[in-house]
Amino acid sequence: MIPVVQLMDSGIIFLCIYVDTKSSLLDKLKGLKDKFAEISTLITDPNVIGDQKRYVKLTKEYHDLEAILKAGKKYETILTDKSEALHILDTEQDSDLREMAKMELETGQKKLPELEEQIKLLMTPTDPEDDKNAIIEIRGGTGGDEAALFAGDLFRMYTRYCERKGWKIDLTRYTEGTSGGYKEIIFTVKGENAYGTLKYEGGVHRVQRVPVTETQGRIHTSAATVAVLPEVGVFDIDVKDEDIRTDIFCAHGHGGQGVNTTYSAIRLVHIPTGITVQCQDERSQLRNKEKAMIELRSRIYNMEHQKFLDGITAKRKTMVSNGDRSAKIRTYHFPQGRITDHRINYTMHNLPAFMDGDIQDCIDHLIVAENAERLKESEL
Repeated sequence: MIPVVQLMDSGIIFLCIYVDTKSSLLDKLKGLKDKFAEISTLITDPNVIGDQKRYVKLTKEYHDLEAILKAGKKYETILTDKSEALHILDTEQDSDLREMAKMELETGQKKLPELEEQIKLLMTPTDPEDDKNAIIEIRGGTGGDEAALFAGDLFRMYTRYCERKGWKIDLTRYTEGTSGGYKEIIFTVKGENAYGTLKYEGGVHRVQRVPVTETQGRIHTSAATVAVLPEVGVFDIDVKDEDIRTDIFCAHGHGGQGVNTTYSAIRLVHIPTGITVQCQDERSQLRNKEKAMIELRSRIYNMEHQKFLDGITAKRKTMVSNGDRSAKIRTYHFPQGRITDHRINYTMHNLPAFMDGDIQDCIDHLIVAENAERLKESEL
């Protein structure tokens, strides 16, 4: 408990009130400490370890609480130092001690607000799927061949971005455009917090430029849609074997005889929902089925995950796409070298670098805007 300071003057009254408002945050931190201790015990219990679904959930909760309590410890230390500095200023006459106390007080005053916001943000519920890998689907939209070319440009942009992050891309399937690019391309991004970072990319990406086929130099507008799903593990959802129909067929496309004459391509149909996925990227039928199964689980799970997104969308203006493919999120204007993200009115004028994967600054702005909305929604 923070001691009450004697009211000496208006400045001290302000400080006293400021400190007093910390009690609710400290109470919450105390409750989380008790919960952390309980979870620490549970994850060492053999019965819990044997229940993998529960164990994975508790382990994630353990790490989330650990981050909050680490920030909370810094917060409590600063409050203690601040209280001691106030006590020195109230009781000591030594000028050196008083000067040191004033410096300590100023330092604490600067650090506390930022640390409070950090703790509140950590306490505010987040998307539980943020730390998962991401499945990304890019489709050429309006614009015909130009849209397919732009879809190819977006795929290259994300590939370059993932290289910068040290993330791995695993291709699932693609259909090439008649003049290049892709009518559709689906791939998995594997890396720390991949979905939590890339989920802001979901929506319609519009491009304005002169197509290579345009002889008059006129600017055309076309679009590609990007869908971002969290990759789902075997413990996240139970898909019964009897609910899946498996079709095996001969792969087609580039790759020579090994691809075109081997029955290695897999199509999975989830009978209850009608969701269909297929994979022909690998020569191995088993490997194709494994990759298709991951995508199928993710698409089934996403039906429930969408309810979560709809729920937060109803409460705040989220920066994450709600799944509406008509939601235009960004425009790429090539003649002016400009990119504009319409959700936060973010504009930059270095389009070549952006298309080469330098998209982190835009994502950072989206995360900041999303966090501001989360804090506004929070009761803290």
